[in-house]
Amino acid sequence: MNSLTSLDQVVGQKLVVEQAKVALQAAKNDGTKFDHAMLVGGPGLGKTQISQLIGNEMADGFLEVLGQSLSSTDQLNPTLLSLATRGQRPVLFIDEAHELPKDIQTALYLALDQGKVVLQGRNNSRPIGIPIGCDFTVLLATTHEYQLLPPLRDRMKLVLRFQHYSSSELEEISKARADAMNWRVENQAVFSSIAGRSRGTPRLALRLLQAAYRCSRGRNGSTISVEDLELACELDGIDSSGLGHLDRQYLLILAEGPTALNVAASRLGIQSKTVSDCLEPYLLRTGLMYKDESTKRKLTQRGRELVESFHNA
Repeated sequence: MNSLTSLDQVVGQKLVVEQAKVALQAAKNDGTKFDHAMLVGGPGLGKTQISQLIGNEMADGFLEVLGQSLSSTDQLNPTLLSLATRGQRPVLFIDEAHELPKDIQTALYLALDQGKVVLQGRNNSRPIGIPIGCDFTVLLATTHEYQLLPPLRDRMKLVLRFQHYSSSELEEISKARADAMNWRVENQAVFSSIAGRSRGTPRLALRLLQAAYRCSRGRNGSTISVEDLELACELDGIDSSGLGHLDRQYLLILAEGPTALNVAASRLGIQSKTVSDCLEPYLLRTGLMYKDESTKRKLTQRGRELVESFHNA
């Protein structure tokens, strides 16, 4: 790609960025909208940022809504009809799209096909179709793509899959934020330590940087030090590998033997969905636990070694 875009300033997600740049250039060359796209990946990996940059590059209207906010056609239809007031090729970004009810997903893909919304007529008269009035793009961000209906997924011409970030990318992102905020940082070790605790996720890295700055200012310091970061992590219960208090509790439960999800959740005092959606993805990705054929949760050898280190600490 020869022309520079705001996407060139993004750190990480090289494949996603290149896919988006190619699609943007194709849309600009053809004078058409950006293709409908699905952005897939864990929380905090930049799906919203990339969507906003795509909207900026299309230089037309951008509307962001949460999937949870579209619970009926009474909410979906006005959202779609409002797009025409934003330009000829506006972008509708739906975050957490897997939270859309199934009937709303159906109404959405029908609107994509027909370019109109269908309103029920008064007194059970025939439904009325109202043209949306613009050539709009839908961007769906999701952490659970298979909770979207197949017909809706199939209408997404582009799938952008977000990966976790490397330590060097997280260091670069943290340093850029510190520079932008004019925060003085003692040395590179601060950024390296932040990256090591951030689970490959920029959002967590920036949260740790903010916490370290807060600890520095709490002692009236003018420079963020490694000690400030360690204090921030101690206060938040985060260890050197990025595990939190609940993570460690969960691993200790699994160390007792194969455990059903609902049993572990009950012992932790949280919902099963919180365990499966918030605790397990990182523990599975880093090879600390696994699920057997009966979906019982078990520690790996690496997980057992880590739990043993808890006892020795």
